[in-house]
Amino acid sequence: MPKLKTKSGAKKRFSLTATGKVKTAQAGKRHGMIKRTNKFIRKARGTTTLSEQDARIVKKFLPYG
Repeated sequence: MPKLKTKSGAKKRFSLTATGKVKTAQAGKRHGMIKRTNKFIRKARGTTTLSEQDARIVKKFLPYG
């Protein structure tokens, strides 16, 4: 079979952990921070893992990890 292509947008936004979960940046921190609560901003630091349903979709875009 031929090699599968990786979606360029997905490889820039997502990465896989050692256990196979999909790691991504926290959403909602690009702009509009004034209207966000301090609690929201604190909780949205760093990275997070996607839910199983969303991860299943993203893994199709990253065929080789």
